[in-house]
Amino acid sequence: MMETLANVSNGEKPLNEEKEDILRPEDLSEMLAVGTKEVHEKAENTQFVKDFLRGRIHKELFKLGAVALYYTYAAMEEEIERNKDHPHFAPLYFPTELHRHEALARDLEYFYGPEWQSQVSCSVATQRYVDRIHQVGQENPVLLVAHAYTRYMGDLSGGQVLKKVAQRAMKLPPTGEGLEFYQFDAIHSYKAFKQLYRSRMNELELDMEVKKQLVEESVKAFQFNMEVFAELEEIGKTIQEDVIDAGMSVHGAVGGDISKCPYYAAKMAASGGTVYISQLAMALLRHPTGQVLFATWFAALAGLAAWYLM
Repeated sequence: MMETLANVSNGEKPLNEEKEDILRPEDLSEMLAVGTKEVHEKAENTQFVKDFLRGRIHKELFKLGAVALYYTYAAMEEEIERNKDHPHFAPLYFPTELHRHEALARDLEYFYGPEWQSQVSCSVATQRYVDRIHQVGQENPVLLVAHAYTRYMGDLSGGQVLKKVAQRAMKLPPTGEGLEFYQFDAIHSYKAFKQLYRSRMNELELDMEVKKQLVEESVKAFQFNMEVFAELEEIGKTIQEDVIDAGMSVHGAVGGDISKCPYYAAKMAASGGTVYISQLAMALLRHPTGQVLFATWFAALAGLAAWYLM
C-alpha cells in the first residue's frame, strides 16, 4: 500500500492500476452518480446556490462557511480514525493525503485570530450533519464511505481551480494562509489519486443491498448540505450592509452557463479546458469582492457532487 501511495504522490500510476477501470452499472461510483441525480438537481436550484452564483452574498458568510466545514470534517475524521481498520473502510484510509480538519483550524486561526475556538460554534444545521456522521461511524461504519467520497473527491476537483482566484481577491499571502483547506501537499497528481480512490471504493466487497444503502446515505449528505446552505441564506437576510451584487454568468465557446449549475462549472474546471478557465477568470476579475465568496462556496459545492462529475 505504501508503494502505491508513493507512486500516486509522485504523479505516477501504480503498476497494478496502469489502465483506467472499465466502469459497470453495478460499480458503486456509477450507482452513486445515477442515484443522486435528482438530489443534485435540487441542490443546484436552492436559492442560496442561485444567489451565491450571482455573487449576492455577504462576506461574513465566507467565514461561517469555513466554520461549518471545520465541524463537519472534524466529526468525519474522528469517525474515520475510529474505523480505520474496518474492512469496508481500511482501503480508503488516507489520512496524510486527505484529512482536512487541521488545515481548516489553521484557516480559522488566520481569519479569527489565535482565540478562534472561543469565537465560533457549531450551527444547528451543521450539528445535525455532525450527529449523523457520528451515528453512522458508531453504528454502521460502512456508510462513512458515502460521506468521505462525497467530500474528499470534491475537494480535489473544482475547488482547486479557484484557489488562486480567492487568494488574489483576499490579498492573502502567497504561502497559502487562509486557504490551507484547498491545499493537498501530499498529493502531486490529483487525477491519479482520484482514480486510485474510486478504484479502491469499487473494489470493496459489498453486496447490492449495502451499495443501495450507500447511495441513500449520499443523498442524505446532499440534504444535510442543503440545510446548511438554507441556514446561511437566512443569516444573510439579517445582514444588510456590504452585500455583494455581482452577476457572474459565463457564456461562450465551451457552452453552458455557470450561473445555472455549479456542478457544470466544476466539471469544466476539472477537465482543464483552457477556454473555460480563461473565461471564468475574466468574469471574476471584473468583480473583485465577489471573487472571494464565489471561490469559497464554489469549492464547497463542488464537494457535494464530485462523484456526479468525475
